[in-house]
Amino acid sequence: MGLGRRLAHRTLVSSVLPTAGLWLLFAPVWAAQPERPRAAVDTRDARPTGRTIAVAAGGNVQTALNAAQPGDVITLEAGATFRGPFTLPEKTGTGWITVRTAAPDTGLPPSGTRATRAHATVMPKLVAGTGAGAVIQAAPGAHHFRFIGIEVRPESGAFVYSLMELGSGKETSDAMLPHDIIVDRCYLHGDPVRGSRRGVALNGKSLAVVDSHLADFKEAGADSQAIMGWNGPGPFKIVNNHLEAAGENVMFGGADPAIRDLVPSDIDIRDNHFFKPLSWRKGDPSYAGAEWSVKNLLELKNARRVLVQGNVLENIWLADQAGFAVQLTVRNQYGRAPWSTIEDVTFIRNIVRHAGSGISILGTDDPNPSQTMKRVLIRDNLFEDVSGAGWGGHGRLFQILDYRAGTTDVVIDHNTAFQDGPVLFAEGKPHAGFVYRNNLSPKGSYGVFGSGVGEGLAAVRTYFPGAVFLMNVMVGATPSLYPPNNSFPASLDKVGFVDLAGGNYRLAASSPYKKAGTDGRDIGADIDALPATSGRR
Repeated sequence: MGLGRRLAHRTLVSSVLPTAGLWLLFAPVWAAQPERPRAAVDTRDARPTGRTIAVAAGGNVQTALNAAQPGDVITLEAGATFRGPFTLPEKTGTGWITVRTAAPDTGLPPSGTRATRAHATVMPKLVAGTGAGAVIQAAPGAHHFRFIGIEVRPESGAFVYSLMELGSGKETSDAMLPHDIIVDRCYLHGDPVRGSRRGVALNGKSLAVVDSHLADFKEAGADSQAIMGWNGPGPFKIVNNHLEAAGENVMFGGADPAIRDLVPSDIDIRDNHFFKPLSWRKGDPSYAGAEWSVKNLLELKNARRVLVQGNVLENIWLADQAGFAVQLTVRNQYGRAPWSTIEDVTFIRNIVRHAGSGISILGTDDPNPSQTMKRVLIRDNLFEDVSGAGWGGHGRLFQILDYRAGTTDVVIDHNTAFQDGPVLFAEGKPHAGFVYRNNLSPKGSYGVFGSGVGEGLAAVRTYFPGAVFLMNVMVGATPSLYPPNNSFPASLDKVGFVDLAGGNYRLAASSPYKKAGTDGRDIGADIDALPATSGRR
């Protein structure tokens, strides 16, 4: 991006520095705003222009896939089981080949509405056994396939590594990548006893998973994901799904791209329900007895221009990781991709709840060379029941670490949180362009805490020199430890919520923090902009 375009994405803020024990306005700081995704996957319904190929129970789905031409529709008998594995062949032309249930109008929700397990009765079942690497895999260059109302799963008792492999991750050129493939109102799930490693591998271009239900992705001794991508440039669309996995429900990065300089980009993650069943948590009354490898709900290791908006991220505890719901951790995973980075991430209007900790940021990989994190915005989110006591771990709301270079332009603005650990924990190198303003939370155990220096001003000076720290409400903290122009009520009751006990975290008209933010808005999150608390929209 050129200098002129970059300046268009910057916001002028004021920095504060200590002078003779006072905090004074010192100098303007340019806080660069993250760029939104440049490209999007168009998932609107496409009108068929060709023939209909009907496959009845006992028919050959692969033969139909091979014979279909752009514009054709393949209908599979509702409820019938078809044994694979299956390969999506490369075709010429740009018309869509639609693979759908033969009963879309009688049992499926309309386009734009999430499918559930209950819709499986009208879904044909595509299955494969343990020896298959995937139930459905895309051949190099395969494109323009759309799946509607299909159940994809292992055969009963089988373990399959990936249900849908849209790119193997081994493609070494852009021309080899699959592209323009949509999973729409489908039900993908691992075996309820043995699990599966992955629901959908997104290693291509213009790939989407929308309005679908992905569940039972779990494995012991290895990471599992509902959706993972590492060797495709994007764009990617993950919208309005139920996403359930033990390792990382969604992850980008985590393996080195086979294509040089590739960073998964233009990623749209909206209106999903990220969820881990408590039956996977050892010690919970519902624990089912199988110990899966549990890590986090969302992780980015190599990603650029990511929008995470309107999601509910629910249930994560201390297990194979420290219990953070979200990990933004730059990783050159195996040392062969030094271009790995996290840049331009917008995390807004989400609910994070029932978690050991909130968001962990690692700005630069520590064992391997990488690029440094730049431009992250965390705004208008609700963090509810972030508790080390309840879920294990430290109960930290935010953690920012970097042992090499320090992050640039991380902005945390207008969030409402209820946590029992530190509001912010920092360690390693200092960070540039950091902004923390208009946030509402309890102090927790240590407020803003810096490793080796303690709480408050010392932590801010050491790890966030020149930071903007304004108009925050930190309940129970000691005012003298923090910059002026922040508030420190003695208890949550003094904040003035509409109904704290009932979970209505809007500010009442009588609250002293009503319309008191730096921008004239209420301090804390815009509660009306959050998703429905059920996680379904």
